[in-house]
Amino acid sequence: MKERLQKILARAGYGSRRTAERLLTSGRVSVNGVRVAALGSQADASVDRIEVDGRRIQVPTEHVYLALHKPAGIVSTARDTHGRSTVLDLLPPGLPPHVLPVGRLDRDTEGLLLFTNDGEFAHRLSHPRYEIEKEYYALVTGVPPARSLTALRRGVDIGGHVTAPAVVEIATAPFGRAERDSHTWLRIVIHEGRKRQVRLMCAVVGHPVRELVRIRIGPLPLGRLPRGSTRPLTARELAAVRAAVGLA
Repeated sequence: MKERLQKILARAGYGSRRTAERLLTSGRVSVNGVRVAALGSQADASVDRIEVDGRRIQVPTEHVYLALHKPAGIVSTARDTHGRSTVLDLLPPGLPPHVLPVGRLDRDTEGLLLFTNDGEFAHRLSHPRYEIEKEYYALVTGVPPARSLTALRRGVDIGGHVTAPAVVEIATAPFGRAERDSHTWLRIVIHEGRKRQVRLMCAVVGHPVRELVRIRIGPLPLGRLPRGSTRPLTARELAAVRAAVGLA
């Protein structure tokens, strides 16, 4: 069955349909050896040879949705130029092509990271337009006074960007963690996704982060998934996350 090429590319894991449109208009896509740049072009993924940059795409027969408890010390990129372990090394064998992380956690941060080969799902979950909440527990140095907590809640400047209002409160240690003398656990909920945002926010108010774990993305909790382990999302979980990003 013929479909628009951008839909096929998104289903094959090449990002959202908008990202696929950019691949088309830049002349990087070919069908049966012929370059295609028109956005309305169609193809049949079961019959036609569709290539991106000369490499044939593989369209999965079904999508994969996984949750991973990322440990500290592992990078979230698909490939690492320094030869370090990446989150892809933690995935189970036998997965279809293009199962990639949705967003990132920095190397020293633990917690929930999602993987999928569904390009549109990944795009929406990462896009700030959908304001998907991310919940963290941060162990910070010292005991932040009320004025620091208020500043974090209202928004602070983290290098030219003032963060959006956030939920910030003093908390007890989350499951599997311990209290530490002269340190405080903070529960922080944001809906932005800027690089190292929680660490930068806490540093600005004078309370650097010593440990950081993400325990929730939208309606999906990390729960008690062991470090380094993955599991598929349940049908109910997937439906809840898809609803949160406006997908039927």
